[in-house]
Order: sequence, then structure tokens, then C-alpha cells
Amino acid sequence: MNINLIDLLKQKVSAIVLEGETEYLSEKSQALSSFFPILLALFKSKPELIGNLQSQLNPRLSDIFATHPDLKQQFLEQISGTVPTATIESTLNHSIAPTLGFLESEAGSSEPSAIAHLIETHWPAVSSALPHWAPALLSALGVSIASGHALHQAPAVEPYRAVEEKKKSSFLLPLIAFIVLAALLALMFKACSDKKETEPESGVPAQTATSEPAKLQLSTGSTGDLTTCQLYSGNASYIDILQKDIKQIFNHNIGCGVETNASYHTEFIDQDAIPSVLKLVKGVPNASLTWMGDQLSIQTANPADAEQLAVRIQPLVKNMTVMTQAASATSEPVDNMTAISAGNISAEKALAEINPDNIRALDIATALNMQIINFDTASSNIPDANKSILDQAAALIKRASQVHLTVKGHTDAMGDVAANKALSQKRAQAVVDYLVKQGVDPAQLQAVGYGSELPVADNATAEGQFKNRRIEFEVLNTETGVAREVNEQGVNQQ
Repeated sequence: MNINLIDLLKQKVSAIVLEGETEYLSEKSQALSSFFPILLALFKSKPELIGNLQSQLNPRLSDIFATHPDLKQQFLEQISGTVPTATIESTLNHSIAPTLGFLESEAGSSEPSAIAHLIETHWPAVSSALPHWAPALLSALGVSIASGHALHQAPAVEPYRAVEEKKKSSFLLPLIAFIVLAALLALMFKACSDKKETEPESGVPAQTATSEPAKLQLSTGSTGDLTTCQLYSGNASYIDILQKDIKQIFNHNIGCGVETNASYHTEFIDQDAIPSVLKLVKGVPNASLTWMGDQLSIQTANPADAEQLAVRIQPLVKNMTVMTQAASATSEPVDNMTAISAGNISAEKALAEINPDNIRALDIATALNMQIINFDTASSNIPDANKSILDQAAALIKRASQVHLTVKGHTDAMGDVAANKALSQKRAQAVVDYLVKQGVDPAQLQAVGYGSELPVADNATAEGQFKNRRIEFEVLNTETGVAREVNEQGVNQQ
């Protein structure tokens, strides 16, 4: 097969689960990478587990370890490393539903047998991704990872042969250990010698051609405070130092998200100047800074701010090129991105609090209207950030045949009126199609595009245009024929 399920899960599901995360980002990503093949191994061996999780509104790790609760804690301790197990458990919980959605999409069916067959087809890639300790865990859960192939087992050894081999081992082990230790010492000495020979005298660190430059990206909000930050480096010790500086400079408790692995350089060019540069960036509204390789890029909403920053920063970074640019007219302002993130988090929380045994249409609509579906310009592709929310909603709607929703698409007043109306219809239909793909009865949904006919804010401002580009959910009571809409002011009867 030309696809690798594990790689696709890492790309798609991890991106959904970790979006907006800043704390323990690298550790959470690693935990997900270890969890995916284990979860797929369980699904392949126990298709009934797939059906059980599909029936859950918010499937949890506890559902997987329901018959072996003691193993769950052992598993979390193994996979969490230095991160609190509760934090990792929360991340894994959030990954189960989108993983099921991904597998259903790849299998072309929500049937557990179809999903199990998909995993069986890709089993070599799945099994090769299993952590070395996974077979013991899976065995304790009653799962064999052989998949019709013999497990890698040592051949049977006769008793007397085993004793003889043990005697030989007792003699050889010290000798082997000594040889290995000598080899390691030689390698360490060579590495130190090479470093001394190749390390430049300037502020530019030695960098190998096969690794990526260390990178720092951060943005400020309308008041100049830190809003987003991400660090990429191969030096965990320096990252800890830089994190402390960033938290102190911006008075920010969380600091940056971090990705630390050997593929990144261990040093930034002119890295001693980073704290001084960040002090200059603090307080500049809607600024974005990217420090990578020998280039430092500054972007601000006000071009004059970027130019002033560049003039003050360039003397501090003598080995770098400072570039400036005004924020693109098509890019989303930081404040809008913050609103999108906050709205989507509220929607997920509200959906999770709905009692699956007492589902009300208004509750679903209220939760869905908290999110912001921010389509790309002229596009009807649903952003990945909203798919998990729609997945949650679909799970509820499937359990409640009395729920009927109208999905209403709206645009701002920029551009051609007819084209805007067509685009709003296409976007509303895209949301309906996605919910139907997750198993919702098409008879429970309808899409209507209004274009720019019903603005909720002034189209003369960028902020107003952003608010007018929206998707709304309206509830229709099929018994009375009365439509009820949920918006920021509450529930309105029409």
C-alpha cells in the first residue's frame, strides 16, 4: 500500500489534538506517536472495542482499559515520562474520537469489521511502529500482535545447552562490556576533537548540512503581550534557559511550546542577543517574529513599527539579516485567531457537557454556535480545527432523531453579491456533508446560503467583516414548524 496509517495519524490527528497547545508539546506528540500503533493493534484484534468507542460521546482511555484498570496507570506511567500522567491522559483521551473518524474515512465505512480489515492490510507499518515495551502490554490485555505471522521468538534450547551457553556468557560479558566502553570513549574523544577543529570563532555556531536550523516564532496581541510562541532546538538545556527568559520578559506563565530533537541545530545564530531582542518586541502591538538560521523576520500590522524594530535590532545581531514586512492583507489578525481558538474550545466543552441520555436540539445548536468556522478565502474546505467539534456534534445528533438543524452560511459584503451567496451556500453544504459523512441522517440537516444579506456587524471595518463571515445553526421544531435560532444574545424565536 502507498500510505502509512501511522504517519497519517501523526500528521492529521496529532495536528488536531495538539492545536493551540503550548505546554509539553514535544512530550505529548511523542506520547501520541506511541499510542497510535497500540490503539490500532487493539482495534485489529478486538473489533468490538471499535463499536464500543463509537457509541461513546467522548471515548476515553478508561473505556479501552475497562477490563484492566490497573494496567491503565502502568501504561500512563510508561508513556508519560516526566510529564504528569493526568496531562498525558487528557491528550490521549482527545485523540480517540478523531482517530476513529480518520479510520472510518480511510476504510470508507464505520463498520468495525471494515476498520479492522484496513488495519490488517497495513499491519506491517503498524507493528513496526509499536514501542519495544508494547508487546508485553498488549499481551496483558489479551492481544497477540502476530497477525497471522509467527512472533519473533528464540528457538527452543535444550537444558544442557542452555547451561553451557550461560557459562560462556558469564565469561564473555565482562570482555564485551570492556570493548564497548573503550569504543564509546574513543568516539567521545573523536567528537570533542572534531568540535574543537570545526567550531568557528565568530558568533555563528557550527551547523551540519543535514540538520534544520533552530527556530523561534512568537506573536504579540493588540496590547503587545505574548499570544503565541514556539521553539525548535536540539539543545534542551538552552531551551529551558530561554523559556525562563521569555516567561520573565513577557510576564507569561506558560511560555513557549517546544519541540526538541536531534534534527534541529543546538544553537541559534547570535543567540546571546535573543533576550535583548525580545525586550524590544514586547509592547509592540500585533507583531510577529521568526528567528531562523541567519535571518530574522519581523512582521507588524503597522509598517512603521516593523521598521523601527529593525533599526534597533540589527546592531544586536551582527551575523544575521533582519527583514521586515507589513502584515498581509489576506492573513488573519492575531486577535481573530485568539477569538477562533477561544470559541472552538468553548464549543468542545459545551458539547462534552451534554447528557447523551437527554439530548436537546437547542443544546447542540448553542454549543455549535460557540465555534468559529474560519474558512480560507474563497474556500469551502472545513478547517481541521473544527472537525473534532463537528465529530462530537455528529455523535450526539445520531443518537437523537428528533434533532433537525439548518446550517446557515453568511459572508461579508466584499466582492460580487451573487458570488458571495453561492459561496455561502457551498460552505453551509460542506458542513452538512461532513456531518452526514460522520453518520448523521441527511433528513436531519439542510443547508442555506444567505451571502451578505444578514450582516451582524459593520462591513466597513475588518473586525465587522470577520464577524459577518460565519456559519450559524438553527433548530427547527418539526412538530410546530417554529424555527429557533441560538446566537450571542441567547435563544430567539422566529
